[in-house]
Amino acid sequence: MTDVQVRDPELPGRLLVVERDVLVPMLRERGETDFAVPVGACPGWSVRDVLAHCSAALMRVVEGRFEEGVFSPESNDRDIAERAEWPAARIVDELERGMTEAGPVMAKAGGVLDGIALGEWVHAGDVREAWGEPGAYTGAGLPYALTLLSEVTRSRGHLPLHADLDDVDEPLRCGADSGQRTPARYIGDAATLVRLYSGRRPASGASYELAGAEEGELNIFG
Repeated sequence: MTDVQVRDPELPGRLLVVERDVLVPMLRERGETDFAVPVGACPGWSVRDVLAHCSAALMRVVEGRFEEGVFSPESNDRDIAERAEWPAARIVDELERGMTEAGPVMAKAGGVLDGIALGEWVHAGDVREAWGEPGAYTGAGLPYALTLLSEVTRSRGHLPLHADLDDVDEPLRCGADSGQRTPARYIGDAATLVRLYSGRRPASGASYELAGAEEGELNIFG
């Protein structure tokens, strides 16, 4: 059973770099009009909006800009609006820089910024799904994302859950075992577990079992 007890400070940066090396080349192959495609996981946002939000969030980390209300819906909308006139290539450039430089800052922050790296990886899955690309919420970053999910849910005192994953050798333990609640159980594929923890709907036809918790209780970004 994968049971993370000690935070790995380098993990968020590793996840970002692994995802950068796959995501950025895919983005650079796309034309400007592709960035206007709506993202189902983020109602009201286009691919361009999602990427602008992601690049802005990472640059806030890199530059240490955390004013009151940062990462609120209003703050996110302002960040997107500031980039509204940018060509898509400039947003991708900023995203690449952020994914390269944010890791060391997150490593020194003691864990409070780790969830941002996980959110960036999830948003990359949102973009893939919007474009009909394979590998949404899976791919090379999945092992790092699952370990980070375990760390983040534990540090936040999230409800305990034991996951037996169809496509991962080792079971995964998420959340914090307080002794006040019997751990929930999940059986299914890793991508669906990620979707549930990030408030995304399971893919059409996905088969899984969840006992001891409601789906909405798992969402760590809601």
